Amino acid sequence: MSKFRVIPSIDQLRQRQAVRNLEDRYGHQPVVAALRDATEKLRSGLTLGSTAVSENEDAARTIESGAEAVLERLLSPSLVSVINATGVIIHTNLGRAPLATPVIARIAAVAAGYCNLEYDLVTGDRGSRATHASGLLRQLTGADAAVVVNNNAAALLLMLTALAAGREVIISRGELVEIGGGFRIPDVMRQSGAQLREVGTTNRTRPEDYAAAISDATALILRVHPSNFRIEGFSERSSLMAIAEVSRPFGIPVVEDLGGGNLYDHTEHPSMPFKEPTVQRSLADGAAVCCFSGDKLLGGPQAGIIVGQEAVLRSISEHPLMRAVRADKLVYTALEATLLEHLAERATETIPVTRMLTTPVDQLVERAHRLISRITAQPGIDATLVEGESTVGGGAAPGATISSRLLEISIQGFTPTTAARQLRESTPPVVARIERDRLLIDLRTVAPSDDDILVSVLMKVAGVGKSQQG
Repeated sequence: MSKFRVIPSIDQLRQRQAVRNLEDRYGHQPVVAALRDATEKLRSGLTLGSTAVSENEDAARTIESGAEAVLERLLSPSLVSVINATGVIIHTNLGRAPLATPVIARIAAVAAGYCNLEYDLVTGDRGSRATHASGLLRQLTGADAAVVVNNNAAALLLMLTALAAGREVIISRGELVEIGGGFRIPDVMRQSGAQLREVGTTNRTRPEDYAAAISDATALILRVHPSNFRIEGFSERSSLMAIAEVSRPFGIPVVEDLGGGNLYDHTEHPSMPFKEPTVQRSLADGAAVCCFSGDKLLGGPQAGIIVGQEAVLRSISEHPLMRAVRADKLVYTALEATLLEHLAERATETIPVTRMLTTPVDQLVERAHRLISRITAQPGIDATLVEGESTVGGGAAPGATISSRLLEISIQGFTPTTAARQLRESTPPVVARIERDRLLIDLRTVAPSDDDILVSVLMKVAGVGKSQQG
């Protein structure tokens, strides 16, 4: 009797309830392909003698299991929610800013049906998507007008293309930076068609350096805020106000790339743990236009936001490139809802980034003690409270750290590195940090609502370590 006779046909397999369930989840064609793949693997195993099945039922279950594994690997979503325990608040690799609950609710409401993205409900005529979020941005920043695009790099490219293509843009040598992901300011300027005019030195650029470079070919002066680097020591950087005073007699606009998009002056909001220039101050100090990200310090969706003088913004918004970089309905929805939380002064409670930036240490200590008592109740795991520092991250507030409280975790059967890997491979994944050969959980970036999930994952990993030792 052939050993292959135990292998059921694809049609027989499709009559089984487990396979029907797979078809409900993944569809007919993917399941049939996975069944064929798993059947072929079983056949190869039987040929080589590495697999032993003697009954039809055993073979069917082996194929079902193999097919399900294939389908989960190939068709399950690659993006999954993770718990960020690194202490990096705006973590670019982990999706930057988590959205506020009211923002998520607005997205769900708008995404479920049609919306007035480009429709005027009063006149019944075609409208403009540029109207969305612009009113809230004007109120928050004091700008005359606002434009929203898909990210801040696009915002900078659009501004340079619309305002300076074929002409010179003056910029300090100390601001010819890489803005992340390998994108460099000189490269962006070349793509826009603008001509780079460098002034000053890497560490010192004075107002008179800008003045000496102005000519009939000058379209604008670009100032790039060092949102992801610092120059220390023997250095001098011209203030925005001083640059604006130099440019004003020539009618040359000053454009500033602010990067992070801070709205909170430290002197007025002492709970904000860093001193970053605000969008409002940039405009007040003379910037005709400034741009910043929506998913950094603003705590909203990925977006590039341009605010400033109405005449300049009109040139930007009417440029043909605008269509290539425009934002969609979900970005506008999320951005408007985020801006409303800031305008209503609820951001420290509702917007995760703002809340994490301003959470007092004593609240973290209280959470830590509660978590430690629960974690250490599980055999094979130990947790202790340690002091540490969180960082802003995401190319915002370079060098700024925030006092935090961390859990140092020790799990029997694992080194700190192998335990960190077990946490990353858990459901949901927990991304911790290794520091001086210690496994650390920074509570500043773990949402309080995730505490129960965090404890559950830690206990499961401890259980795995205990079973491996046994």
